[in-house]
Amino acid sequence: MTSSLTTDPVAAATTPADYMGFVGVTTASSSIMKVFPLWADILGLPTRTLIGHDLPMDATPVQYRAMVEQIRDDPHHRGALVTTHKMNVYAAASDLFDELDPFAVSCAEISSISKRGPLLSGRAKDPITVDLALNDFLPGDHFARTGAEVVILGAGGSGTALSWALAERADAPARITVTARSQEKLDHLREVHRQHGTREGLIEYVVTATPEDADAVVAAAPAGSVIANATGLGKDRPGSPLTDAVVFPEDAYAWEFNYRGSLEFLHQARAQAAEQPLNVIDGWRYFIHGWSQVVADVFELDLTPEIVERLADAAESVR
Repeated sequence: MTSSLTTDPVAAATTPADYMGFVGVTTASSSIMKVFPLWADILGLPTRTLIGHDLPMDATPVQYRAMVEQIRDDPHHRGALVTTHKMNVYAAASDLFDELDPFAVSCAEISSISKRGPLLSGRAKDPITVDLALNDFLPGDHFARTGAEVVILGAGGSGTALSWALAERADAPARITVTARSQEKLDHLREVHRQHGTREGLIEYVVTATPEDADAVVAAAPAGSVIANATGLGKDRPGSPLTDAVVFPEDAYAWEFNYRGSLEFLHQARAQAAEQPLNVIDGWRYFIHGWSQVVADVFELDLTPEIVERLADAAESVR
């Protein structure tokens, strides 16, 4: 279940006392394995070592609990970022945490595992990081100025985080449509928003049983809308939530949450951008914000925008 990964052969040989973890599916192929030592130097972290905890997409609750217990019980393990498994970690192991932040409880996910003395803490950082990434490419008055909407393909952890962030945004869209292949995921998301007090009628929950159904939702969105692939397809599993025949709205923002993998959605958007006005954004800045926020949480740091840009520049050098 656990594999030790480091880009520094000296560090690997001497086994530093402390290390940070990364809970994912194929952690060895992530750019963070090269980026983390650079960030450790910039931030003055006590370790340059990142350990990958690889779990399969169909991992059992027992596997999730064992992973959390390993982090909790190892005095040298400082904490971890959780990617694909964040909702499953919450479902299987939330009772193992001494404290959970309101986002974690409301969104039923844990993306950051940290330690505060003897306490094990779980936080959901995605609503913050997805908003930071959105603001990197979208003008602050975009929705009020254009009347554009948002289509979120996927109602998992990332889709939940984006819908939450948009609902809280000063310049909120008139409508947010979230799609999923099952009613169960949409019902869970609806309950998250109900508990949070999200304005009634802001979010539309649509079952798209086939990619063709998702194509129709995307095509119906007004010009300038944000179309986000939050399904995970194209990263941990090949594929896209859309077909190659999809028609993006004119001047839309096609946002691929992933930055690595087969990235079919990204390729579909780029192909169409050659024929019509379309803004295509990959998941690189989301990756930067996601990781920097969790590193700051684990090591109890305050990040200024200037420091984040230094981290982004360092990451770009090994992209």
